[in-house]
Parts: sequence; C-alpha cells; structure tokens
Amino acid sequence: QVQLAESGGRLVQAGDSLRLSCAASYHTLKSYTRGWFRQAPGKEREFVAAINWNGGLTIYADSVKGRFSISRENAKNMVYLQMNSLKPDDTAVYYCAVGVKVVPTAVLNDYPFWGQGTQVTVSS
Repeated sequence: QVQLAESGGRLVQAGDSLRLSCAASYHTLKSYTRGWFRQAPGKEREFVAAINWNGGLTIYADSVKGRFSISRENAKNMVYLQMNSLKPDDTAVYYCAVGVKVVPTAVLNDYPFWGQGTQVTVSS
C-alpha cells in the first residue's frame, strides 16, 4: 500500500521561507511523477507544482512560479517543496501526491495517491 507523509508545515510570517517534505513508503514510487497541491479553507484543492521521475521536468502554478521550487531525491523516496517569499494567500493545507502520467500534469485526477497534508499558515 502506498503511503505518503508530508511534514514541515507551520506558522510563518509573510516574506519567510519554508520547505515541505514528503516521504513515500514504496521504493517503486521513484519512477512516478510527484506533485504538490494545496487547499485553503472554503476552496477547492488546487495544483501547486509537479516533477517528473528524474527531476528533469517541472511545472508550476502561475501563482507560485518564481517563488516555489519542487525537487526530489529518489534514493530516499523524498519530494520537497521549497517555498520562498510566502504570502498570506499561500495559507492552506499542502498535500503531496503520486501521479500516473509520464510527464507531470496539473490535473488532480492524474494523482491517485495522496498524503494527509500539512498545514501552512502565513501571517501578514
């Protein structure tokens, strides 16, 4: 059974940086696309960033482009989301996910496996 566990979320101030981590339980997940999504209170879950199996291809939501960076460390089954210049609008529960497409996509349904999420709160 695939298990994902996010960590690193906390309360920060606007302008701060934060790095989220996602650990995967299955070694075979190193061959799959990985993504980060977020969900703010009262809003739908939205795409943040995704990365292909070897880290050679990444995509980002326009709202985070230039501020966030996704990376992965296959030897450790880890994926990271480096978040810089955080804004109050970035406040949300952040979820990591495993995708089944060869190339990373922003489509939520392309990601059948999800973690429980980690809360990121950015104060103004």
